[in-house]
Amino acid sequence: MHAVIFTGGKQYRVKEGDVLRVEKLGLEEGAKIDFSEILMTSDGEKISVGTPHVKGALVKAEVMSNGRSKKVRIIKFKRRKHHMKQMGHRQSYSEIKIKSIKA
Repeated sequence: MHAVIFTGGKQYRVKEGDVLRVEKLGLEEGAKIDFSEILMTSDGEKISVGTPHVKGALVKAEVMSNGRSKKVRIIKFKRRKHHMKQMGHRQSYSEIKIKSIKA
């Protein structure tokens, strides 16, 4: 069974047992979370598409860890002006494991 969930402004296609990184949820490690914004579910034969969400669908997950990704370097440079600016950014994430999908 597959589902498309919506969290952190992004959509993720998930199935039971998947481990994925999503935008930071603000929960501690080991916390349980239920995703109710399910956009689509599929069990191989039957596909349910929501308008905008599938009614009664629920995806249960557990927070495995929280962390920050690798630094992305940003360089702004203006030629012939003797100007260069360097910055960096590290995005926070929560790593979750999908426990069950209920359609």
